[in-house]
Amino acid sequence: MKRALAIINPISGTGSKRSVPELLGRAYQDTPFELFFTYTREAGHAEELARRAAAEGYDHVIAVGGDGTVNEVARGLLHSSTALGIIPKGSGNGLARTLGIPMNAEQAITALVGAQRASIDACQVGDRPFFCTCGMGFDAAVSWSFAEADKRGPMTYLQTMVSEYRSFSPDSYRVTLDDAEPFETEAFVLVLANASQYGNNAYIAPAADLSDGLIDLAIIRPFPVLEAAVVLGDLMLGRLEGNKHYETLRARRVRIERGAAGPVHLDGEPFELG
Repeated sequence: MKRALAIINPISGTGSKRSVPELLGRAYQDTPFELFFTYTREAGHAEELARRAAAEGYDHVIAVGGDGTVNEVARGLLHSSTALGIIPKGSGNGLARTLGIPMNAEQAITALVGAQRASIDACQVGDRPFFCTCGMGFDAAVSWSFAEADKRGPMTYLQTMVSEYRSFSPDSYRVTLDDAEPFETEAFVLVLANASQYGNNAYIAPAADLSDGLIDLAIIRPFPVLEAAVVLGDLMLGRLEGNKHYETLRARRVRIERGAAGPVHLDGEPFELG
């Protein structure tokens, strides 16, 4: 009999996960899978659980949580034959939205049970894999502050954006795409995008393709404060490509240098990098 393991992060996002085991149990009753559940205890635990499940030959591992949980589980399954399933229960749910997975848990489970396997690209910064976006600049500063906030959810994220915007100063970067000559640019946001969006339908790279073997480098250059609302609107409406402050480039390898270490996010999870 095939086996599936649901890895549930009990504290991710804003919604309760209490109904998920029962919903999954009912959905898997008439499938050829024996279903198991486990819960994460701390950061990094989901990756450990997923890696162990892959080593033990589980056919499916289901990540129940937000972008951080999905990233950890996906990292644990890299280079294995175990398939990743997602039940989005986070604040942004970037990979789930890009893949067209419903945000409603019951609908996501129905889609999961009837899904077919598909392959997507995995990207890497140093030794850290990511699957949606890696951002530097304003979005990384927001991710850093949002991770330290007492509350989660869209309103807290919006408040964090406003607070960070008041004090943020753009950095200068030296960028090399594949074997091309490097170029210098100042950027409000500099994002390596495997997926088209951050999450919450904020489309930082509308033309990005999860399975084309390429990275989209999305650059939002500094803009006047009076145009902030326009840039934000274009981001949320998926029309940044028409904004004069925005540019995208595409490559298989990207090297980015800046003057000092600072915040970076991988799939929304912040850390410091030079």
